Amino acid sequence: MKKVLFVAAIIAGCIANSSCVSKKVLEECQNENKTLSGSYQSAREELASANARINSLQDQLSACQGNNASLQKSLEQSLNAATAGSVNIAKLVDQINESNQYIRHLVEVKSKSDSLNMVLTNNLTRSLSKEDMKDVDVQVQKGVVYISLNDNMLYKSGSYEISPAAGSTLQKIAKIIMDYKDYDVLIEGNTDNVPISQTNIRNNWDLSCLRASSVVQALQTKYGVDPKRLTAGGRGEYNPIADNSTAAGKVKNRRTQIIITPKLDEFMELIGKAPEADKK
Repeated sequence: MKKVLFVAAIIAGCIANSSCVSKKVLEECQNENKTLSGSYQSAREELASANARINSLQDQLSACQGNNASLQKSLEQSLNAATAGSVNIAKLVDQINESNQYIRHLVEVKSKSDSLNMVLTNNLTRSLSKEDMKDVDVQVQKGVVYISLNDNMLYKSGSYEISPAAGSTLQKIAKIIMDYKDYDVLIEGNTDNVPISQTNIRNNWDLSCLRASSVVQALQTKYGVDPKRLTAGGRGEYNPIADNSTAAGKVKNRRTQIIITPKLDEFMELIGKAPEADKK
């Protein structure tokens, strides 16, 4: 009887110890998740701020470049005229140098913004495998995420039905969309210029719209994306990114693009914050 009680005590101790260890591990994971979530949110806010600044700086850059050209023209005219005291050449040279220095500063700021876009792009694509990346292109431009999907991966040949092989990639894309929970999502179908020959599809307009609709419904029904955030649209053959006269160009043009963009009120909020951001 004593042996039985001793063994029972040992088992109870092991269970209690295991529970403590599991609870500790869970707490560590939860803390790490909070830290990562905070870092990700900070990166998004920094990107939005940087994009707002770069838009303002880009306008200033254009103005400075125009002013620089005008100053250089004035300098040339003053040298040709060679009239003493007509123009303060030294002052013009200083102004040109200052303008060039400011242009270099604006270029440096733009480079930093591009680097931030690249970091965010890398964060978005970390969940995609090398195999996925053969058919998926992810870019971030001015706070808007563009995800382009190859139709050979997405659809059955000559059809708008989603291919079973696309499930894994769409699931990962859905996670990216869910991470941007406050953004609207446009699914945009595109085709090459080869006429469609299906009896139930009139033309490439129909095909592009049907394919976009298939992706929207898959994201909603299979991967839980809120349908209120989704819009399906088709551009047929009229939004090419390559030459349709080559086979390689046609492959690039047959694509479905997922565009994740801030809502209008968020754009206005960014515009309102831009002057404060520039002062920093």
